[in-house]
Amino acid sequence: MPSERAQVARHAATVLVGQLAVMAFGVTDTIVAGRHAPTSLAALSIGSAVYVSVYVALMGILQALLPVWAEQRGAGETTAIGRSVRQALYLCAIASVLGMAVLLSPGAILRWTEVPPDLREEVGRYLTVLAAALPPALAFRLYTTLNQALGRPQLVTWLQMGSLLVKIPLSVAFTFGFAGLPAQGAVGCAWATLTVNYLLLGIAIWLVRSSSLYAPLALWRRLERPDRAQIARFARLGIPAGLAVMVEVTSFTLMALFIARQGTVAAAAHQIASNLTAVLYMVPLSLAIATSARVSYWRGSGDEALARQVAWMGFRMAATIALALSALLYAARAPLASLYTSSADVIAMAFGLLAWVAVYHVADALQTFCAFVLRCYGITIAPLATYGVLLWGAGLPAGYALAYTGFAGREPLHSPAAFWIGGALALVLTAAVFTAMLTLALEKARAAPQATT
Repeated sequence: MPSERAQVARHAATVLVGQLAVMAFGVTDTIVAGRHAPTSLAALSIGSAVYVSVYVALMGILQALLPVWAEQRGAGETTAIGRSVRQALYLCAIASVLGMAVLLSPGAILRWTEVPPDLREEVGRYLTVLAAALPPALAFRLYTTLNQALGRPQLVTWLQMGSLLVKIPLSVAFTFGFAGLPAQGAVGCAWATLTVNYLLLGIAIWLVRSSSLYAPLALWRRLERPDRAQIARFARLGIPAGLAVMVEVTSFTLMALFIARQGTVAAAAHQIASNLTAVLYMVPLSLAIATSARVSYWRGSGDEALARQVAWMGFRMAATIALALSALLYAARAPLASLYTSSADVIAMAFGLLAWVAVYHVADALQTFCAFVLRCYGITIAPLATYGVLLWGAGLPAGYALAYTGFAGREPLHSPAAFWIGGALALVLTAAVFTAMLTLALEKARAAPQATT
């Protein structure tokens, strides 16, 4: 187990560095837009919430293929991985078309959530640019998932770190204007993202063709006709996982959209809180990716006992790290809020929100870890139902009631804190349910050690 712990830790640390580089895209955009104007920051908050909901849901479908390829690797079926990846390209293409359709038609969502009319035009332009950036983003995610399944995330991490050196100056240049190009506000950040996404995809394609790492997989071959059985297997695993992520993220998105009606200060403060939440989320996400890759590898190799031990080891690591990070966040609320903006009103409101973010993160870390490991055992429908009931059915309505209608005889808060309170309580319940699910799944695997997904 010490060797497994070290391998999981190395894998997770490598993934984390890359994920933080990607998250730095959002941090950079938030800081750049905030320095440009409060309205730019508010438009970015709303637009990025919509985009992230679409992207992360579709990304979840592709990310859910990690156990498939990790199991094939554990079983020594290298060329089967190549065929499987080529079939996954069809899924990626369908996801890209669906995502672009949503991003190009956001009007109904913005009206339903009562986003202020003066922000809708800039949000619409922002999402139009990001619609063009979605296909390369999803294709690169497929490449990323493959590398994670192979236990070799280093190449992706180096690419993500290098892309940050391109993203930062481009966001500044497009947002504030340069070389005769007028300032574009939040839309400038979207143009920078589009440029970086296509650059990353181009390099990934070159690596697949030239690197010896992928030679045993026989990836670069003529694309076969769609294999209905293979794609159906992907769909059974990926679609519920993607929908679960969609429910989780859209509950977060709707928070941002409902908060937008409270004004620019509230939207800006919420953007700071949500951005830090997303940064913290990368830690349990990276650990979940690394652990699930090893769990699936050992399941493919036929060692269910070791797979179970690795799962619990990762769970303990996730809980310990989450508690430490939440404590640090709580202690550093004031300087962190000041980093994003110079507005005293926004800083004051964000300071209060970050206390709830500290609670939110612990629950978020545990439920994220469990959700990933549950996929290794083919369990995706139950987590989807849990998300729907607790996040959509309880957390979001509770936050809305606390904010706008009052709750249990209390007056409405008219504050973003109401939604963070509701969301945190819902995630605590979700983490408890998922932990119980994982316990049952691992006990079932103990009783039937030869079972595989």
